[in-house]
Amino acid sequence: MIRLDPATASPAPNASPTVPAWALAAGGAPSDVGAAFQAGAALSALDSLARGQPAWAGAGAGAWRHRLALRCAAASMRLVGRSEDEAALRDAWYLRPAGADPGPAGAILGAWRQLAGQPPAASADRLEKIVDQLGLHWHGEALAGLCEHIDDLARSGRPAPFAAAAIAAHVVAMRPDCELLAWWLADLVLAQSLRWPRPLPLLMALAFAPAFRAEAGGTRLRPGGEAFERALCLALVQAAADACRLAAELSRRAERLIAVAPKLRAKGAGDVIQRLLDDDAVSGSLTTKSLSRFAARRLFERLQQLDAVRELSGRTTFRLFGL
Repeated sequence: MIRLDPATASPAPNASPTVPAWALAAGGAPSDVGAAFQAGAALSALDSLARGQPAWAGAGAGAWRHRLALRCAAASMRLVGRSEDEAALRDAWYLRPAGADPGPAGAILGAWRQLAGQPPAASADRLEKIVDQLGLHWHGEALAGLCEHIDDLARSGRPAPFAAAAIAAHVVAMRPDCELLAWWLADLVLAQSLRWPRPLPLLMALAFAPAFRAEAGGTRLRPGGEAFERALCLALVQAAADACRLAAELSRRAERLIAVAPKLRAKGAGDVIQRLLDDDAVSGSLTTKSLSRFAARRLFERLQQLDAVRELSGRTTFRLFGL
């Protein structure tokens, strides 16, 4: 019998939350108050998902948060002037030998995955590691001061979107070359303000979206710029809607995967299913104590036949599978 972690292997609710249509309606540039109200409605829709523990977003980060992290990492590549897309980032992360350096792009993905998998707390030691993963440089004493500023924001009771905008603006004002850290911390402070158990990587994925441009084709609005708070509120509406849609998609796929589990006879199949629920992707050449590489290949072929997984790389070798 295939055994799954009982804490995470339960299907999600039948109806996934969605951002209200009126909050997404394009009716010209809303006022600051209107943008904040729309952001509040969007975050309210996302809140139950962020707090829940369905199979694809359970006790760890889950496939949902890891896939959101991948989106943010791909947008980060544009910000730092690299060319890797989601597929290249997956390769850098999942096809490396165990414990090997994933390279600069993979390290940035690792920073977003770390954000998704840990409680929204900031310490100088943690930020020092994150700064290194993001390819940045910042003195330890300055990072300690940054943690104090984050604590001050938490005590201020400022609404979550404005707290996120404030920390991003603060970082860029201190270090204009550290915008990537500003976006990373914006999601951490957002989760901290909303008392989510773990952050959702959201805002970096939309840093180049229309919400952060004063006009079509105009200059991108960076943290701290004029009307940045309003722009961040509008970006949160879209980010929440995207996250809800992804959650609904993964919920359906997870239910299918869990439903076919009794049909699998391979030893170690339960571990593979749990990994698929817990992560964005799993290598097709995975080996475990009870699963050889050949057995893993046959298992993934069977899961594909049952329409329970997707092959994510588009290749015939070095394949990656996920929900």
